[in-house]
Parts: sequence; C-alpha cells; structure tokens
Amino acid sequence: MRPLKPNTSYHIFNHANGFENVFREPENYRYFLEKYRQHISPVTETFAYCLMPNHFHLVVRIRKRETIEKLILKKNSNSTLSKVQNFGKGNKIESSSISDAVIEKFLSKQFANFFSCYTQSFNKRYNRMGSMFIKNFKREPITDKQHFFNAVIYTHRNPVHHGFRTNFADWPYSSYFDVLEMKSDIIEIEKLLKTFGGRETFFEMHRQNLANFVIDDQPVKTKKHHDQTNTLLRKPGLPA
Repeated sequence: MRPLKPNTSYHIFNHANGFENVFREPENYRYFLEKYRQHISPVTETFAYCLMPNHFHLVVRIRKRETIEKLILKKNSNSTLSKVQNFGKGNKIESSSISDAVIEKFLSKQFANFFSCYTQSFNKRYNRMGSMFIKNFKREPITDKQHFFNAVIYTHRNPVHHGFRTNFADWPYSSYFDVLEMKSDIIEIEKLLKTFGGRETFFEMHRQNLANFVIDDQPVKTKKHHDQTNTLLRKPGLPA
C-alpha cells in the first residue's frame, strides 16, 4: 500500500469490514464528519465526500509538508511538556530532522485514529465488538485536473450509482449538498469551484455526467429497500 504524501491529491475509499453497515442512523453520519474534522481536516484539504451506508469516498489533498511538520512539532511539544511535568525526559524534534518516513507514519496514524475513534463509539452504541473498516483503505493519487473532475463527480454520483437516489442533490450525506447550500466546515468550496471554473460549470458538469450515466448490471432497488433507507434517514442515533 503506497504511503500518503504531502501536497498530493487522492481519491480515498473505504468499506465496511464485512457485510454490515457502518452507518445505521443519521446521527452516525454526523458523528463521522465530526471526527473527520478533528482528525483528518488538520492534515488535508477536502474537496468532496460521500457517505454511503456501508462505505465512503473522499477527494482530498494532503496539506503541504511545512504544515504537516508544524503539526508533528506541536504534537511532540505537547508530549515533551507532559513528560517534563511528570519528571520524564522528552526529546525535542527540529523541523529539519523530520524525515519522509516520519511524515508518512504521522499521516497514516491520523487516519488510523479517526477510524478507531468512530469504531469505538459505534461499538459502544450498538453493543458490538471488532473492527468496522477495512484496515488498508484504498488511495488513488490524482494525476491531473480531468482526473480530479472525474473523482469529484464519481464521488457525488455514488448514491445514484448504487440505486439509492436518482439525483445528486437528493442524498444529504454528500458534499454536493454542501456546495448547493454554499456552506461547509469540511469542504474547500471556493477552491473546488475555482478549479471547476465556477459554480455554474460545476453543476453543469455534474448534470451532463448524470445525463450520460448508464447503470450497467445494477439491480433495481425494491420498494422495501427504499423504505428501509428512508427509515434510516429519520432515526436518532450515536452519541458524541
């Protein structure tokens, strides 16, 4: 599994470790995004996300090396202060001594802590045990602007692709919804729209993609399935 690199964009995907859903109730989605802001937003710029009942997609750019180094130094400083307060010895790390391996390990740990935090709360809420997500989440480096467009639109199209909805805007757990409202504390909306060439172009490219999209070998969801999904969207849920 290739490590995450600073100043690099990725399409990230992860799936339930098994056949159960990782999101059962609306509050699960909210809690996931809350923990995302805590653990992942400091190390990434996020341009798209879509949370589906048993998996999720992200389009992110890992922040610049200097930003990651500052986070590592801050974490080390806090750790050193704690050791001093407890009469221990802490080793100060200088920015110039932070290797690629240390940065890669730090980025990997941020994601591991994120998944672990959500899983622990989920397990406590539903009285379950064990992991929830596949350990080695998939990450595909984004190589150019067209690749970026495709990744963002594919991410937003997931509810349509899997037959949960017929339109981008009808799924509330997607950054497409954030762009519609022009309000988000996760998505870099201004940078996203600038890359697409403006808000009108952003929505037009999505509309064209949806019009051209043909569902190949996708079973039609039954009424029972849609009823279960609509019930899912109404339930209360996971405590923070």
